[in-house]
Amino acid sequence: VRPRRTLWHLVRHRLPDSLCTLRLRGVPRSGGKQRLLSPALLAALRERCPQLHRLCLTETDLRHVPYDSMPASVTTLELSLCDISDAWFCVSPSVPPPQVQHLAIHSIPTFSDHHLLDISSQNRLKTLSLCGTYRITDMGIQAAAPHLEELERLILRHCIIGDAAMVFIGRHMKQLRHLEISNAYFLTNRGLVAIVTLEHLETLCLDLYDLVSLGTVIALLQVLPRLNHLKLGGTGFEDELLGKIQENFPHCTISHTP
Repeated sequence: VRPRRTLWHLVRHRLPDSLCTLRLRGVPRSGGKQRLLSPALLAALRERCPQLHRLCLTETDLRHVPYDSMPASVTTLELSLCDISDAWFCVSPSVPPPQVQHLAIHSIPTFSDHHLLDISSQNRLKTLSLCGTYRITDMGIQAAAPHLEELERLILRHCIIGDAAMVFIGRHMKQLRHLEISNAYFLTNRGLVAIVTLEHLETLCLDLYDLVSLGTVIALLQVLPRLNHLKLGGTGFEDELLGKIQENFPHCTISHTP
């Protein structure tokens, strides 16, 4: 396959040993994803670029590329529009897992609760961003949350979560500094109140719908001492009302996106 041959040439002759970030995009063909990577190519990349810390893969077929073949130096892994197998993040106990601390999964509908549990139980994640992963549910967050106690940044967009997920986020992810929940149509006041325990939270981004009141949001502002940026989306609010709230909480920048 020509793209893989080109990539082999780059790895062997062009990429500097000081490379820190690598972005690769596969070539969709016949409705699928071209197999750009292989375990052998990743092994060569590991030897050639020992300082590679960030690997971003887009439209890449990873079903035949085991997760444990990722270079050990990679601490940030970003996957977009990729194909992964059902047990892709599952690593044998006899094999050291990759040292990923920052994981972003974008528009991979097959990414499920099972994948989330596998990756969270093997890696001490600091950042987790899940966008367009509608197979992530409250049960998945509940199972993974005890393994995510060191998480500092959590982004959940287009995930099927509600109050139960927020309860476990508030119970276990006490180190969170950034939390973004969007398109959570099942979130109510009960779920929002559950995150009052996140005393390190600095940035909160929420889409609010009819099940969440602005009063509950104000209550959060009163009890979260480090919250300095609140971004609200979803249901429209009058600018005058938000302005009055801003006056009462000058330490926090409040913005609204209709």
